[in-house]
Amino acid sequence: MDIDQTAEELASDLGVDKQEVSDDLRKLVEYDVPMDEAVQSLRRKYGGGGGGGGSAPSTKEIGAVSTDDASVTVTGRVLTVGKRTIRYQGDDFTIFEGELADDTGRISYTAWNDFGLAVGDTIRAGNAGVREWEGNPELNLGDSTDVETLDEELDVPYEVGGDRSLADLSPGDRGRTLEVTVVEVEERTIDGRDGETDILSGVFADESARLPFTDWNPREEIVEGASLRVEDVYVREFRGVPSVNLSEFTVVGELDREVEERATARRLDVGEAVRGGGAFDVELVGSLLDVRDGSGLVQRCPECNRVIQNGQCRSHGEVEGVDDLRTKAILDDGTGTVTVVLDRELTERVYDGTLEDALDHARDAMDKEVVAETVADRIVGQEYRVRGSLSVDDYGANLDAEEFDRVQEAAEDRADALLAEVDG
Repeated sequence: MDIDQTAEELASDLGVDKQEVSDDLRKLVEYDVPMDEAVQSLRRKYGGGGGGGGSAPSTKEIGAVSTDDASVTVTGRVLTVGKRTIRYQGDDFTIFEGELADDTGRISYTAWNDFGLAVGDTIRAGNAGVREWEGNPELNLGDSTDVETLDEELDVPYEVGGDRSLADLSPGDRGRTLEVTVVEVEERTIDGRDGETDILSGVFADESARLPFTDWNPREEIVEGASLRVEDVYVREFRGVPSVNLSEFTVVGELDREVEERATARRLDVGEAVRGGGAFDVELVGSLLDVRDGSGLVQRCPECNRVIQNGQCRSHGEVEGVDDLRTKAILDDGTGTVTVVLDRELTERVYDGTLEDALDHARDAMDKEVVAETVADRIVGQEYRVRGSLSVDDYGANLDAEEFDRVQEAAEDRADALLAEVDG
């Protein structure tokens, strides 16, 4: 739907200035608000028409702001401020994002203008628009918003500032500051919005957790083993887990101390992990019930690395496949099941042979399934401890394993340990 045409029709219907409606509508759409929702939001804002505008915005406590509000005036403390650039219809826009709070609650905001917001400031935002974002109200501070910095310091029951540990991050966080060590990093070239773009991707760690990151403006400070302070990052969801993103406004500096990496992953029940919708670095323990079809010898597309069938790739058509090994095994701990995926290296370990050995084995038997059968004979019915990243989608739960070890403790030893824990 054409924005200008929609704005003209809406302005005529409401009896308000077309340019003002057009500006408001464009900003909502730029921030991924569906057109129908944006139109309804502006209808609420301008009061349904007549007389060049709607009623004055109501003054509310932050905890009382709802998605039914068109615009409000609130007083709150700035908890966080993040800055990044978004692109819409070929144009770049710099926005400021974060959270405001008072003693009744906190709310996310997006500022389309530079109001000079600073962490810790107490502000009054007059005529702030309200939109719905992932089911919650969010403030939009734009051309029609008046922002005043107050002398008083509002006392709020929330942490002021963006410093967080990795374990505290959630998708949607903005303006966060981390102190981390770089566990893994690689430079990649992707097909970005400006064509081929170089980025860094890898894994950050601190004392609480490990999480994946992407640096969209590769920085020389980000090298494996470095301990860094990383200011102003935002967090997206990738395969069900938080992913740290560094923008062009992120500030990276070396620390004068070493950040310790958490040595062990969080151990969860399978059911708990699956219900959580995904986790980056977890440890599951259970019995292997079966090895699924598609295990053992497989062939992959040389372009996208997907497993192919009969020389056909779903994305690239007929290709000459590249031989590989993998295992897909069902792990059960009594609370749920998950498919554990072992890569070539881990599959070679449980098979007790290399890829070349497996190819020879299949040729001698004239049946490639003997490789998967050998793997199944060695692991099915055994208890394993698996560490890796869990993703959950419409097709089920999969754990991409990084560590895969048979549980060695005898049953009585585990029982003794459990009793000791209960006795305190």
